[in-house]
Amino acid sequence: QLTLVESGGGLVQPGESLRLSCTDPGVTLNYYGIGWFRQVPGKERERVSCISSTGRTVNYEDSVKGRFTISRDNAKNTIYLQMDSLKPDDTALYLCAAELFGPCRDSESSREYEYWGQGTQVTISS
Repeated sequence: QLTLVESGGGLVQPGESLRLSCTDPGVTLNYYGIGWFRQVPGKERERVSCISSTGRTVNYEDSVKGRFTISRDNAKNTIYLQMDSLKPDDTALYLCAAELFGPCRDSESSREYEYWGQGTQVTISS
């Protein structure tokens, strides 16, 4: 059983950066594919990015390509989402999710993932 914990959210101005982190204090994430999703009230949960359990495959939603970078540091048991050139449309609750041996498919829904964190709020506003 995983207990995913996200951190790194906050309030920043357009064009600025944030780095989100996803970890589990008690269980290794080395065998889990990780997805970052975002949720805006009234809209469907949207996958932003994912990284496979091996780290060899990554994918990004079109609106964040070239601005967001996902990575994992297995030694720190942490998956990062570096978000640069942030826009007001990026405002959302960001959640990480885990799938055992997850491959990070080109297209995924939230149903692929078994474990979820509580999320960290990202707000982009001038």
